[in-house]
Amino acid sequence: MNDWPEGRSHDRNARYGRGSADAQPEGARVMPHVRPGSVPPQQRPGYDDAPRNAPGFDSGYNTGQVYGMPRGAQGAGPGAGPGGGGRGPGAPYAPPPGGARPAPNWGRRVKVGAITVAVVVLATTIGTYFWADGRMRREVDLSKVIERPQEGDCTTYLIVGSDSREGMTAEDKKRLHTGSADGKRTDSMMILAACGSGNTMISLPRDSDVEIPTFVGSQSGKTFKGSGRRVKLNAAYAEDGPELLVRTVEHNTGLRIDHYAEIGFAGFANIVDALGGVEITIDKGFKDKKSGADFQAGKQTLDGEQALAFVRTRYAFAESDLARTKNQQKFLAALAGQAATPGTVLNPFAFYPTLGAGLDTLIVDKDMSLFDLAEMFFAMKGVNGGDGTSMNMPVSGSRGGNLVWDKAKVRELVRQIQNDEKVTVTGN
Repeated sequence: MNDWPEGRSHDRNARYGRGSADAQPEGARVMPHVRPGSVPPQQRPGYDDAPRNAPGFDSGYNTGQVYGMPRGAQGAGPGAGPGGGGRGPGAPYAPPPGGARPAPNWGRRVKVGAITVAVVVLATTIGTYFWADGRMRREVDLSKVIERPQEGDCTTYLIVGSDSREGMTAEDKKRLHTGSADGKRTDSMMILAACGSGNTMISLPRDSDVEIPTFVGSQSGKTFKGSGRRVKLNAAYAEDGPELLVRTVEHNTGLRIDHYAEIGFAGFANIVDALGGVEITIDKGFKDKKSGADFQAGKQTLDGEQALAFVRTRYAFAESDLARTKNQQKFLAALAGQAATPGTVLNPFAFYPTLGAGLDTLIVDKDMSLFDLAEMFFAMKGVNGGDGTSMNMPVSGSRGGNLVWDKAKVRELVRQIQNDEKVTVTGN
C-alpha cells in the first residue's frame, strides 16, 4: 500500500532535494501518522507465537528485577507479594533468609586476640632470652678456685669495676679521662649478698690489707703456695685475674662467692648513656682534675662521661678510697633502680640498647645465668629503695698505708649473711 501523501511520486526519474533539476526546492516531507494496525507485530520465535499461558512465556515486561539477584530474592520475606517476587504495599524490607550478616561474636574475638597477644609475648620473651644468653661473656671459671668456704643461705656476688680500656679509641680515653695504661686492674670491688632477710652491699676498698693464699694458676694450672705475704687487695687481681681475686676474698673473709661480674670503663659509660642518663642526688659538690669530675650539689642526671668521673673520684675527699666506695655504691644502686623500672624493661627502644651495652662488656662466671644476673640487679635496686644495707667493710686501722679490716666485725658480718639474718654490723 501507499503511505505517502497524495501528489508524491515514486518515479525514479523524479528528483527532489539537493542537486535536483527543479527550479523550486523540495518542501519538507511529512511522515504519515501511524494508524492502529498499520505496523505488523514484532514476534520472537518460540515466545510471542505461543499462548500467554504456555510454559516459558515471557512478555518482555521488566518486573523491576535487579540483575545479579535471583528472581524472587528481591523483596522476599514477610509482606512480599505473591510468589515472593516483590514486597507488598507498605511492607518493610526484610533480608532474604540466610543472607543477613550475623552479629559479631565479641567473646570469640576477645579470646582470639588474647591468645594472639600471649603467643607474641611468649615468642618475644623466648627470643630475647636466647639472644641475651648467647651474648653473655662467661669467661671466669670459679671451679679453679680451691679450698672454698661452705655455702650459705644467701646468693653472693663479687662485683668488680676494672680499668679495662677494651674497645676504647684514643678519643674515648681522652674524653673519659682514663689514661692509656696497659693491661687492667680493679678500680672498685664490692660484695652483694641477696638474702631473704634483706640485701647487703659491702664495698671492699682496693687498698685493703690482705693475705695472698695458696692458689692454682688460672692459666698455668700450677699450684702457688701461700707465703703469708700481705698486699693490697687489687694486687691479687693484677697477679692472676678474677680467679685469684675470688680466692683471696674468700680466704680473708670466710664468705663463699657464688657469682662474679666485672665491667670495664667503656661498658659502664655505655650502659649509662643507653639509659639516657642516671638521676642521682649529690650531697656536696666536688672537683677532681684526674677523673674530670666537676659537680654541684643537688639532684641531677649524669651521662656516661659524668658517671664514670663520679665513681672514680678519690683525691677530692679526705677519706679517699672510703668516700669513693660510698659514691660507687650509691650510683650503682641508682643505675640498677633505673634499669629495672617498667619504663626501661617494657620499652624496647630503651631495654635492648641497655641490655646490649651491658652484655657487650660484662664479664661473668661460667655458671652465671640471666636469672642470676637479673637477681643481682634487682638486689642492687632493693638496696637503693631501702630494702637492705650498704656499707664499707669494717676497718680497724691501717698498716703501711693499707686499710686493715676489723676481724671480729668481719666474722659477725659473714655469719649473719651465711645464716640469712638481718645484718646489724656497721662499717666505716
